[in-house]
Amino acid sequence: MLGYAIVAVVAIVIWQSVQKHKQKTVQNHDIDAAQNQALYEAEQERDELRERVKVLERIVTDSNTPSAKKVQKLSDEIEQLRDDKK
Repeated sequence: MLGYAIVAVVAIVIWQSVQKHKQKTVQNHDIDAAQNQALYEAEQERDELRERVKVLERIVTDSNTPSAKKVQKLSDEIEQLRDDKK
């Protein structure tokens, strides 16, 4: 009878150990999924910011070209003529 009790206790301990391992695995999976989602969102934001920087670089460099300065001067002259008519 004592042998059955020992086997039962060992079985319970092993079962409990397996359950804890399963729980840890699920928790680790949830953490990994959350980290992957955060990483994906960070990569998306990085890509969007890179596009914004490209646009800003284009604006800065394009506004300093001779043709852009001519366009700006012409625009200013047009605005000046509009203001003079008032």
